[in-house]
Amino acid sequence: MRLIFIYGMPATGKLTVARVLAAKTGYKLFHNHLVVDLLLSVFEFGSPEFVRLREEIWLSVMKEACQAGIPGLIFTFAPERTVRQTFVGEVEKIVSAAKGRLDYVELVCPMEELKRRMSDATRSEFGKLTSVDLFEQLLAGGTFDKPEMPGAAVTIDTSSCTPIEAAEQIARALGSAG
Repeated sequence: MRLIFIYGMPATGKLTVARVLAAKTGYKLFHNHLVVDLLLSVFEFGSPEFVRLREEIWLSVMKEACQAGIPGLIFTFAPERTVRQTFVGEVEKIVSAAKGRLDYVELVCPMEELKRRMSDATRSEFGKLTSVDLFEQLLAGGTFDKPEMPGAAVTIDTSSCTPIEAAEQIARALGSAG
């Protein structure tokens, strides 16, 4: 299985670009908020139960996708301090054990554009961060500094292209992805 692991700050367009990439490649899309929103219905964000179960579910889905022979999976991820530093290594172990391929893609965007996007109506479809004030507090507190991420095979500034163009850049950079 090929895992395309798209990461970036909130509002960089991870889900939007991932949807286009999934349509282009035929790969399955597993975005992190599916699990986050599920667990928020029961547990407080960042609680020990939330953190443990979130990572267990993310990793279990990836492992099962490898074992099921799914050709490709796109995972979206926003690094933040409640994710254990060991998470990325666990993802790598799962993909490696399945003799799969793991490609990291980083989406970036200028800070002012991120803040402008925070209030976009599409962000309320899932329990995404929509408050610029809260974003600034979290940013100042170092929330988005962990876990440290490996170098990306491709980095795209989503303020300078459309989601379709970003997905095309990813597919080109990763070769056989679409």
